[in-house]
Amino acid sequence: MCNIVIKSYRPGVVYSTPHFFILNKGNNSGKPLLSPCPNCFVIQFETLKDKELAYWVLYSLWQSRAFHPYLRGSVIPFVILKDVESCLCDGLRKAEQDPEQFRKMVSMLLSLEQIETQFLQKLKAIREARLLVLHSRPFRS
Repeated sequence: MCNIVIKSYRPGVVYSTPHFFILNKGNNSGKPLLSPCPNCFVIQFETLKDKELAYWVLYSLWQSRAFHPYLRGSVIPFVILKDVESCLCDGLRKAEQDPEQFRKMVSMLLSLEQIETQFLQKLKAIREARLLVLHSRPFRS
């Protein structure tokens, strides 16, 4: 599946095939995105299955900081398209060598994301409750 085509994102272009975006500037370079931003690449696929596979490979590469050795620039770090493509191809080859282990990893990542979302919702509720308690007390000056 290493015949992937990654291009620089151009605002206003409509993509009809399955696709996602890849952040290319900053310390989060390589992060897969579902919606575009000014500093990103777009990667298109023929099938949703290919898109899902590449998304989770890229997500795991980003989480493991695999793009950090490729960062360039002194003020705003960035990755170039060729480095993202080669790193992604290596990751896809490894994922296709042991697809069962990769599926287990994706399943665990999904469950961890769900737990993280629930945790963040609870933190937000705690912050709101704290503000309610503080605003309802007459001890303010």
